[in-house]
Amino acid sequence: MKRTSSKKPRKQRRFRRKAELHLRKNVLKVHISKELKKKLKTRKRTILVNKGDRVRLITGSRKGHEGRVIDVDYKRLKIYIEGISRVNSRGNDNPIPIDPSNVELIDGNFNKDRLRILNR
Repeated sequence: MKRTSSKKPRKQRRFRRKAELHLRKNVLKVHISKELKKKLKTRKRTILVNKGDRVRLITGSRKGHEGRVIDVDYKRLKIYIEGISRVNSRGNDNPIPIDPSNVELIDGNFNKDRLRILNR
């Protein structure tokens, strides 16, 4: 599918809904916090979020909450963070899907492959 350059929300949503996996990965990138940028000595702004990374919510009613990523959903383009859930009518905790644009990375597992991506 061709990348859209339209400003229309309808076409933007359609692109995200029908995008192939290699294009969906670009949507699942999160901002890197200023402290982590200094620690890693990088100028990159975003990186792909992985399961197990520590993130902080920067918008919404749960702003400031920190937690580990427990799941990354490539189909729905959402991430799930431990400690952020809602209780359903049966009393079960269901994790709340969160858009990656609403969080920033504060810590993660940076192996040599991930560091190579940051230092391109």
